[in-house]
Amino acid sequence: MSATLREILCAGPRGVLSLVGAGGKTTLMFCLARELAAAGRTVLTTTTTRIFMPGGADTDRLVVVPDPQQVLQLAALSPGRRVAAGSSVTDSGKLIGYRGNAIGIFAASPVFNWVLVEADGAARRPLKAPAEHEPVVPSASTAVVAVAGLDALGKAFGADSVFRNEEASAIMGIGPGDEITEEAVARLFIHPLGVFKGAPPGARRIVFLNKADDAEREAKGARVAALLRERSGAAVDAVVVGAAAQGRIALVVQLER
Repeated sequence: MSATLREILCAGPRGVLSLVGAGGKTTLMFCLARELAAAGRTVLTTTTTRIFMPGGADTDRLVVVPDPQQVLQLAALSPGRRVAAGSSVTDSGKLIGYRGNAIGIFAASPVFNWVLVEADGAARRPLKAPAEHEPVVPSASTAVVAVAGLDALGKAFGADSVFRNEEASAIMGIGPGDEITEEAVARLFIHPLGVFKGAPPGARRIVFLNKADDAEREAKGARVAALLRERSGAAVDAVVVGAAAQGRIALVVQLER
């Protein structure tokens, strides 16, 4: 498709986009930041959990301070359009983000057009279901993007393929050793305790099926999208099949809810 990720996921002039789920959230976040900056937008990338430290290609400036107002002050002086921010750094070198009303403060400021928030952790698995305390979605979110890796399809269900696999088993309707099917993945997005849990009622809900690196995976993604379309009660606005690492979209399906 000729449309860009920015045009599909960040269609308006400004907003707060939160990413949940698994299978490429961080990659998608920084890809969107690059596209937004190239289009002349100012963008903050941050987290409500913790992420690996952004590299030089991911941001124009890294700010690590606990006070969100100080982030805004420093960002206003940044020569680039992309700022990554966190409140502190763990002993292992991960960037810790912000809780409470900090994201709302960032969103209300004219300093940033878009605030991109990684609001979930997945320990690098392609799929996940949230635990009781997850995901940590800011109330200021105007869009929530639930990510899943298409590379999980066809694999055996277990700890290596699904994070929080005990919670996921109840949601997906499969158990250890069972094949992960399109139907099981679709349930992750439909179930009230699935990856959209905690999304603000007014936020757009978008499924991003990532790692569509070949025709076979694109076809599997299309089948998941078809299953979600068949569920008239599915609380999803759109399904995107693509590859975040390449900034590529293979398919967009608009749904009604």
